[in-house]
Amino acid sequence: MNLRITLLLGSLAFVASCLEWENPPRTKAPDAISFLGEPLHRPEPSADALEKYERAKLDYLEDSGDVESAIWYGRRAAYLGLYGEAIAIYTQAIEVWPEDARLYRHRGHRYISTRRLDRAIADFERAAELIEGQPDEIEPDGMPNARNIPVSSLHTNVWYHLGLAHYLKGEYEEAVGAYRRCLEASDRPDNLVSTAHWLYMALRRLGRDDEAAAALESIDAGMDVIENMAYHQLCLFYRGEIDEASLIGAEHGAIMNAATAYGLGNWHLAEGRTKKAREIFEAILEEGRWAAFGHIAAEADLARGLE
Repeated sequence: MNLRITLLLGSLAFVASCLEWENPPRTKAPDAISFLGEPLHRPEPSADALEKYERAKLDYLEDSGDVESAIWYGRRAAYLGLYGEAIAIYTQAIEVWPEDARLYRHRGHRYISTRRLDRAIADFERAAELIEGQPDEIEPDGMPNARNIPVSSLHTNVWYHLGLAHYLKGEYEEAVGAYRRCLEASDRPDNLVSTAHWLYMALRRLGRDDEAAAALESIDAGMDVIENMAYHQLCLFYRGEIDEASLIGAEHGAIMNAATAYGLGNWHLAEGRTKKAREIFEAILEEGRWAAFGHIAAEADLARGLE
């Protein structure tokens, strides 16, 4: 089927889904299935997010030969929680631009969102092949921070998300390798604290506590962190520079709270307090922010069973 026709049909499906938000049926198809087998439904989008999605869709339909417009169309769909549509957009785009690492990087991210980790890993591994030996590039923000300064790059996002996908599968050795590659590509404080956080947790899961502590050596309280304050605070907590009360008292927003809670729960688990970790992980799931990485990680741990 012609790509433009396919996307137009997808747009009609989206309009129908908007009507569902206003008049939800008794049984609405889930947007994903959790690792625990529970249906997951996207929240109602904001008017601003809807407007940006529609603009990105029109931009692409006006110039379907532009890979940038395809990327932003997929990103805007994903910001609405339309992960299946975003994956379809990237899949169609890959048929046209099979050598563009960005398409695999973004599709892989949304495979994580929909809990399809093997597909995510395959996409990030392909993206890693494509960026090998190539110059890095800043990745523009879809939802800019308060200072309007992008904090990540294509290379760091490929390695970071590859590490996350392995971590979620319980493949901690592979996660460590990906996070070390991410650190090699990182030169911004936000990248350093987020990657050091996940690397620390993966190493603690492997029982390599000395290496975990060493992974935090470059982290200090004076770093100019723009977005990833929760990960920065967690790293300082792991280092013993702030206490638990200070950590959980910080306000970072819903997504960051899921990250903070998961890091704290994982730390308790590494310290042998399995019951406490379980309580925290279950509380994260009750919050319902199911697209947050902290939520996905807590879900994956509970599905595998805590040891």
